[in-house]
Formats: sequence, structure tokens, C-alpha cells
Amino acid sequence: MSKVGIQGIKGSYHHQVAMDFFGKKIEIAEFMSFDELVNSIINNKCEMGVMAIENSIAGSIIPNYALIDNSNLKIIGEHYININHQLMAFPGSKIKDLGVVASHPMALLQCKEFFRKHSKITLVEDKDTAAVAYRIQRDKINNMGAIASVEASKIYELEILSENIQTIKNNETRFVIVSKNLLKNDSKFDKASLKFVLSHKTGSLSSVLEILKDCNLNLTKIQSLPIVETPWKYSFFVDTTFNSIDYLNKALRLMDEKSEFLKVLGIYQNKIR
Repeated sequence: MSKVGIQGIKGSYHHQVAMDFFGKKIEIAEFMSFDELVNSIINNKCEMGVMAIENSIAGSIIPNYALIDNSNLKIIGEHYININHQLMAFPGSKIKDLGVVASHPMALLQCKEFFRKHSKITLVEDKDTAAVAYRIQRDKINNMGAIASVEASKIYELEILSENIQTIKNNETRFVIVSKNLLKNDSKFDKASLKFVLSHKTGSLSSVLEILKDCNLNLTKIQSLPIVETPWKYSFFVDTTFNSIDYLNKALRLMDEKSEFLKVLGIYQNKIR
């Protein structure tokens, strides 16, 4: 049985992804921060971990890019889910009874329009969506609400007061599956995550992007992060899809010649819808 680390507790969106991706025959390890999750993989306490990496509304979760890179973890898979936020509370509570609603900062941000209509409610940031639901149930708090998943409401026996309260209904989050080692090549693999560093020469970025084009690789994501040790210099993180591993290998050889540094973060199966 594989041991998979998640950020948050059972009922969280990371838990949902773990169940969707691996099935129910896995052992779940709960961590309240991504740093703790990553350390569990580095120290061989978990074989793999689930990490949110970007949201269709809020964009990239930049600290997680840096965390994966700095910890030398490898991306071995990805999974997308539509995030449907539910406002829930202790059974018998009403929205007018709530003085506080707590949740993860991202969930609060994604539901801000809903709470404009309920200005008397104080919004409080918390580490995890499901953890708030758990505390409400454990302590029988009847004047506090949580923003979490349908599954969290079932696990912690809370009543959903308002369904799907996110501002934008088509709200997807991409999660990556990380491990210490790359998977062996598989014919189903058609996506790669790469990191490269370029000189400040004019056209250095465009020359690398031209390589991707010439090798029939489709760029699906590009994200720059500052290199802390060198002010005003950046690393580029890209996701690209490919039809042949030979095309990818050719592109990697050419990119290595054009880059100051090149690193393969992962080769895996594309799951974008």
C-alpha cells in the first residue's frame, strides 16, 4: 500500500485528488503545510505527495514551484478538479447566526462576492478548508461557518447552508503528484515540466521557445521566478506537451546548448481537459 502525503486533512481538496488519482487503496498522511509534506517525502516517510500548483482564477501558486525545485522533487503526474465551495455550519445553524466564516485564504478569495451580501460576517484565514469543518464539529460551534467541499460536510456531519458559493463557477485547480524519482518512460507520457536559466542576451528566451516550436512541442505554461542569489535574474518553469519522446529529447539537447542551466522536473501523462 502506497503512502501519499496531502496538505490538509481528510475532506480537503488535496484528499479528494489523492482518492481520484490513486484510488481508495492508499494510506493518507495529513500535513498542515506544504513544507511538512515535502519533508515527509525527502525523509522517506511518504512515497508521494499531492500539491496544488495553479488555479484557473488565482493563477500559479508560486511558492510551490520553488518548493518542488529546491527540494529536487519530481513531478510524476497531474490532476485537475473543479473547485465547488460549500458554506457549511453545525446542524441547525442559519446564515444569519454566523459571526465568523473561516477557510483557506484561496477559498475566501474565490467566494468574496458571496460575502458582499453578508457584510456582518467576519472572514478569517485558516490553514485548511476541512480543518475548519472538523473543529466546528468537534467543538460544536454554532456561530461559525466553514467553506469546504461536499465531502468535508459528509465526513464532519455539517449542514450545507449555501451551495457552490464561488464567484466563478468554472473554477479549476491543477494539482501535481510529486516523488523523489522520475517514473520510467511510458508510451502514455506526453507532457514535461522543465526549468531553465538564460543569459541576459537579447533574444535568449525567444530562441528557446523557437526550439519548442521547431520540435513540435506545445507550450502550455510558462512561469518566471526570481533567482534569490542573483538579483534581477530569473528561472523559467515551463510545461509542454509532445507527441513523441524523441521530439522531447531533441528539444532538451538543443535547449541545453542555449541555456545556462536546464533541469527536467517531470515527464508524465497530460490530464488537462
